[in-house]
Amino acid sequence: MNQIEKLSSHLKGRLVDLRRMKDQGRKIVGYSAGGYMPEELVLACGAIPVGLIRSGDHAMVEMAGAYICRWIDTFARSQIGMALSGEDPYYKVVDLLVMPNTDNNIRALTDVLCIHTKLDIFPFGVPHQKEKYALEYYLHGLTKLKKRLEELTGVEITEAKLRETTELCNKERALLKEISLIRKSNPGVIRSKDFVMLNHASFVADKQFMVETLESVCEELKKRSSAPIQGPKILLTGSTLAQGDSKVLDLLDEVGASVVIEEFAEGMKPYWENVVLNGHPMEALADCYFMKRVCPGWFRPGRERLDFLVRLAKDFKVDGVIWYHLMYRDSYKLESHYFPSILKKETGLSMLLLESDYDPSEVGQMRTRIETFIETLRR
Repeated sequence: MNQIEKLSSHLKGRLVDLRRMKDQGRKIVGYSAGGYMPEELVLACGAIPVGLIRSGDHAMVEMAGAYICRWIDTFARSQIGMALSGEDPYYKVVDLLVMPNTDNNIRALTDVLCIHTKLDIFPFGVPHQKEKYALEYYLHGLTKLKKRLEELTGVEITEAKLRETTELCNKERALLKEISLIRKSNPGVIRSKDFVMLNHASFVADKQFMVETLESVCEELKKRSSAPIQGPKILLTGSTLAQGDSKVLDLLDEVGASVVIEEFAEGMKPYWENVVLNGHPMEALADCYFMKRVCPGWFRPGRERLDFLVRLAKDFKVDGVIWYHLMYRDSYKLESHYFPSILKKETGLSMLLLESDYDPSEVGQMRTRIETFIETLRR
């Protein structure tokens, strides 16, 4: 696909572009990959948002052992290693690092970076229940972030500018959703790895370029004839699907299965809901990012996400579900114990549970388990 090649070229040169713009006075704002930092706010003050979602290297996880205990989520430990080793160069270019503290894992990551780096870090809390008081708390955090961004850039974030950037981000989300819905009606039209690449690119690429790329991809997919899929159709879900962590997708390709829909809390940008610009745009952002978003596994009660997974399984007519979470992500580990019975009761489908610490030695056992699961679905 020509547009994906152009996007890959854009991403290869993105770090050079960011350094050049930084030298020219533009501010770079990094943020952790949990889906609770509105890029609209960063764009509205003329800064550039960069999502820090690279991961998958076990060496980075091991390095974090010098700074934090083992019993922290693999992705958070990996980010510690990436930041402190310099392996992720994006940490070096950010002027401000925004950390929505969603749970104890991200809090541990925030604390370690505060202590052991010179990064300018702005943390704010994310509540765990969708209640009126929780929405007010989250909005308060966004308001503080708005003020901090204005101080950083010297640019006032006006309502008009915020509406403009919100409309741009709405286009990006709507296009990602449209591509997913095309996959529902014609699941073989684009590989899961290509869709995941598009989603990951949206964290780093220039926003206008990303929207134009998605528009071209979407138009191209619509023109394609019905494409046959390979093997059983899979819903892939779990805690984190980071950029650079492709082993499950690779193994599924090897055994002849097709992932037709993905749902993850981190590493994948939420795109199912858009910001409705009625009333004040700050309140609209909080409503979309907190109240309307399908909640992650650490929300309580957490049935909303599980019900959403059941709907996805039905809507995309999958043959099975693969649940992939990272080690010590306890909220997802708990859900993985009781979701299979819900899934079986509601859909009759089976689920395979996979857990990772980004260790290369996992791949052999993971391959065997995936092969067995896919062969069972075929029978």
